[in-house]
Amino acid sequence: MRRTLNTALSFIIVFAVCCSPRAEEPLLTDQAVATAWADMTLYVTKNTPANSPTYASRALAYIGLTMYESIVHGYPSHASMIRQLNGLDSLPQPTHHSYDWLISLNAGQARILKRLYNQTSDDNKKKIDSLEAYFVQRLAYSRDEQVVSRSAAYGQSVAEAIFEWSKSDGGHRGYLANFDKTFHRDKTPGCWEPPLYGQAISHRPLHPKWGENRNFLLANKELQLPLMIRYNQDKLSDYYKECHAVYEKNRILTQDEKEAALWWGDDPGETFTPPGHSYYVATLVIRKANPALIKCAETYARVGLAVGDAFINCWKWKYHFYSERPSSFITKHIDERWESFWPDPPFPAFPSGHATQAAAVAKVLESLYGPEFEFTDDAHAKRPRDRFRNVDFKPRSFKTFWAVAEETANSRFYGGIHSPQDNRVGLEEGAKIGNNVNRLNWQKEPMYADAKK
Repeated sequence: MRRTLNTALSFIIVFAVCCSPRAEEPLLTDQAVATAWADMTLYVTKNTPANSPTYASRALAYIGLTMYESIVHGYPSHASMIRQLNGLDSLPQPTHHSYDWLISLNAGQARILKRLYNQTSDDNKKKIDSLEAYFVQRLAYSRDEQVVSRSAAYGQSVAEAIFEWSKSDGGHRGYLANFDKTFHRDKTPGCWEPPLYGQAISHRPLHPKWGENRNFLLANKELQLPLMIRYNQDKLSDYYKECHAVYEKNRILTQDEKEAALWWGDDPGETFTPPGHSYYVATLVIRKANPALIKCAETYARVGLAVGDAFINCWKWKYHFYSERPSSFITKHIDERWESFWPDPPFPAFPSGHATQAAAVAKVLESLYGPEFEFTDDAHAKRPRDRFRNVDFKPRSFKTFWAVAEETANSRFYGGIHSPQDNRVGLEEGAKIGNNVNRLNWQKEPMYADAKK
């Protein structure tokens, strides 16, 4: 049964206060431990100051990778990401034949989450500690104390090593400089301008140097610059048509399109961000498919790496083109009174970050679970009605992962903040990023027929 994020966390934290295991406590499965840590990760992401999609994507990459690396040596079929990821030359190795890998995972997740979100509240850190302690109580019950201690220490050592590696990527403590006051670009026709109606109060763009960060995969770093339609005010030009399409769509939005626009908005001030939404979808998939622990960890690792590199590449391209939002062009050349259905985010348009990361994640999930997978996304089901826009937050149902990516991209078109080309190119480039993640050697002898595609 699916639970919303807060409900799942409440369920776990209630048991975390117990002083010892009890017979009436629910059966603790491997999948429950993995998904509970994903729930906690998204809770902290949502409830930590200076939240941004860029920083969240980076954190999810390291958190998912830590989950995988903390247990991978317990599975002879699977391979570590050492020397497969950019600059990851070594990690701690097991030194004993006996480990409890679930205890290792538990310790590693607690450690990496507190390291990456050091700025979160003391109350949130206590929640992390409580979740870790609860699982230790359940998992260590009747186990050899040396195995428990050794396993926890190993998970912590992997987390510490991955955190140390993260500090050199260019995004360390990126939440301290979301909006660079020293950043300057000369104005040119079609360049990005701070919106009058925007998500952020800052008139400076978000993380202008994020695209210079170290990619997780060299293959993604080497992707070529995508093509963008050149700026042109002429009414017969392709550029004008792109913006005019946004203008026309916003005049005839259906109720379902409005609901999609809000559902995938994932404003960092209100939610766990767009990459967090992708991590949440991965959790829904795991809860339905109920795979082995190693596949749970591999799922989070692949999804994390996909969103991590998607935002690095997308931000590199955004600040290369430094393109305007449709609202800037429309109010100057089509209708000066026009307002987008959804407020503009504080960064350039091309290509769409939503589309790029959603496509990367879709390809990852397709590789792991097949292209057809029915599920219902209930991420925002308990949010109150948006009375300003007259829209409710209704769960969205899908039959394929690519349908999720397409709706995520289209939602930004419905919102009036991205043109069709922003989404089209984002989907194309995101698919390349996700496929590169799939091409890593996850299995020594691939367990999934399409793992190398």
